[in-house]
Amino acid sequence: MKKRKKKEERRGMSETGLETGAFSVKGVLVEMKDLSDSMLDLAYSAVLYSNPEIAKEVFKLEERMHSLLYKVRIAIMLGARNLEDAVAFSAVLQMAGAAEKISNAAGDIAKIAESVDITRYLDREDFEEAVINVRITPASVLKDRTLKDLQLETETGMSVLAIKRGSEWLYSPEENERLREGDLVISSGPTEGIPVFCKLATCEKYESERKREEGRLKRRRVSEEIADLIAEMKNVSELMVGLSYSAVMFESREIAEEVKELEEAMDGMKEELEVAVLEAAGGVTRGVTEGREGAGAERSNFGELRGLLHVAISSEIISDAAYEIADVVLREIRLHPVFSASIKESDEVILKLEARNEGLFGKTLKELNLETRTGMFVLAIRRAEGRGKWIYNPAGDAVLKAGDLLILRGPREAEAKIKEICGAAV
Repeated sequence: MKKRKKKEERRGMSETGLETGAFSVKGVLVEMKDLSDSMLDLAYSAVLYSNPEIAKEVFKLEERMHSLLYKVRIAIMLGARNLEDAVAFSAVLQMAGAAEKISNAAGDIAKIAESVDITRYLDREDFEEAVINVRITPASVLKDRTLKDLQLETETGMSVLAIKRGSEWLYSPEENERLREGDLVISSGPTEGIPVFCKLATCEKYESERKREEGRLKRRRVSEEIADLIAEMKNVSELMVGLSYSAVMFESREIAEEVKELEEAMDGMKEELEVAVLEAAGGVTRGVTEGREGAGAERSNFGELRGLLHVAISSEIISDAAYEIADVVLREIRLHPVFSASIKESDEVILKLEARNEGLFGKTLKELNLETRTGMFVLAIRRAEGRGKWIYNPAGDAVLKAGDLLILRGPREAEAKIKEICGAAV
């Protein structure tokens, strides 16, 4: 669960030596990372549910991000005492700028919800990490219980991003917040965790979107390629962000190189999608020009196609931001300890664990169901055998073996549980 930090934790002196009299730079960096993560999930929620109200809240958070970056710039200018400091601080500034770039991309995605409805082109089940909006019903077992008591992250894998109660929005709700009847809960997590979470919230069986084929056949015929590319770009861009922070945390050039390769692949996907959109638009143009029946409806597809293209462009911008983070490792810049400390203290942790529990050996990731059990996503596996080959974004059929090294990303609350499952930490 992504909790709001207390104000006193954002202020004061930083043990790393980079601070101002009014605020801790480490605290600001923690907030920037957490904010960019939350904004991205909320932006996709706005688009998936065509909800302009959520989009407006994303814009407010974007303004907050701008002010945070301003604070970091001031601290950097005041803190550099020599060339060595300047080099280290420039890396911090580069990564803070990358976090703001992610938030700007989230804002651009959210804007789509204000102008056009593209929901018929999107299926959250194509996304590796999904966002869902659920309303708490009178019979819900979640009603009148605190988020701390529920431990949704370790029970369903889902993290609560925000709660809408009447006309009031609660973002990054604190752990003592109680869910009430009628609350609209926005949460994110593995697609596999959605049915369990929805059943708890509504006491009704979740109906998979892929079972609701009526009304979606046209999307499958006309724009399946576009929809699949957008889902892939979203998945890869989010993977890249996790890997880039992992590269910094563990000073891994290998992981940083993978981020670089993925960034190049994203450029190719963007070009492929642009071609697909132009071809789809060409079909709409022919329909309008030839005066075919239904051409008026097809004309409205121009706005939808433009919206899809904006989502893809934003995903590519996020991948660029991830590369900027990893670039610090590739250029072998000594990173100021304030940044590593900020990653360790953020709501979402990045862990490097060795598979030592014999109960894991020989089982696939799908069988282990780590994402739903803990909310932790496996970003990469490094095989103990051979030359230590890395497997990035491993599929569900990946089998764990003794000594495998796992890079995981997920809620802080799940850290103890995932360590227990794996057997030991590195």
